[in-house]
Amino acid sequence: MRRGSGFWFWLATGLWTASLTGCGADQGPGAAAGARSATNGAQSLANVPPGNKARTSSPRVELVWPTPNPAFDEGKDFPAFIQPTASGDPRSGLFGSVRSGGRQFHEGLDLLATKHDKQGEATDAVGAALAGVVRYVSNSPGNSNYGRYVVLEHPQERPAVYTLYAHLREITPGMQAGRQVAPGERLGTMGRSSSGAPIPKDRAHLHFEIGLRVTDRFAAWYASRGFGSPNPHGIWNGMNLAGLDPLAVFIRHQAGGLNSFEEIFSTLPAALVLQTSHAAEPDFIRRYPDLLETTGVADAGLAGGWEITINATGLPFRWRRLSTAETAGWKRGEVRIQKVDASLLAANRGRKLATQRGGRWVPDEDLNSLIEQLFPR
Repeated sequence: MRRGSGFWFWLATGLWTASLTGCGADQGPGAAAGARSATNGAQSLANVPPGNKARTSSPRVELVWPTPNPAFDEGKDFPAFIQPTASGDPRSGLFGSVRSGGRQFHEGLDLLATKHDKQGEATDAVGAALAGVVRYVSNSPGNSNYGRYVVLEHPQERPAVYTLYAHLREITPGMQAGRQVAPGERLGTMGRSSSGAPIPKDRAHLHFEIGLRVTDRFAAWYASRGFGSPNPHGIWNGMNLAGLDPLAVFIRHQAGGLNSFEEIFSTLPAALVLQTSHAAEPDFIRRYPDLLETTGVADAGLAGGWEITINATGLPFRWRRLSTAETAGWKRGEVRIQKVDASLLAANRGRKLATQRGGRWVPDEDLNSLIEQLFPR
């Protein structure tokens, strides 16, 4: 695979390893801001250019680039497929702390348009990156900084990740919750829809995410925060969606090393480890049991709380039950940070996870928000 020197510098800095947050970065509190195809997906893949189809390198995960642009498959450097912000810096369209001098977090990839009509509007097809089930369709662009967007869930994967496709110009008719889709199946057309500042024609793009959903009880958490604006998107509000770095996933897949998403999560670098005396099992673990370490010991006596390992952008990617003895004397719901990799936190200033106070590390704004969603009152 051929990549430019700038691309490899970006990998070396660790930006690509940043992977999940508790908030959608594209939106404010009131918004949601060689080919192989599945046998049942041959017809839907017929209109997708060859460069957009899944490679044979992965025997387990059948991953498809979601736009017709073949640049990634051809080994080109990321400016060939990433749409930058008005700054013009291609890194601003990548995942992670890539905007405003590293102070602003971006939840996904912004994939640039390659085709336009006579009016200058993007016409690129947007296809499903994986086989899955449509979980949510928002056809009202004014309700979210995502504009028109579609969320798929992928129950066949471990853990069952979601993918999100935003700023669509239009959504394919018949695309509704519960519909099953094949890899590469057309979901809509790339565009520039958004409830925020208008996206110019020359910056139309697909905002693409891969990640996990934080909580089933998001509506109650949202209402408790008193944001002052409605939540029309339920659990598929962007504040409840937390993303991996999609480009890191595609790079792993292209190299032939992605047999399951468990491999991605198991190799994430740990930015901090916390322990909490919240004893209840969060629905996050019930939905993503593959992230829970098992000891082979009966659960009796393991109701003291949880040890959670989190990456530099807030992904709780490794869980361990704590015994009552390990949290003896703790206040109910107490949180203690046990380990911190300060260099990883410093490299991802767009996330406020932990800060030092009185000589010890304590949760900061984004980590507190994540804990509140995982363990709602």
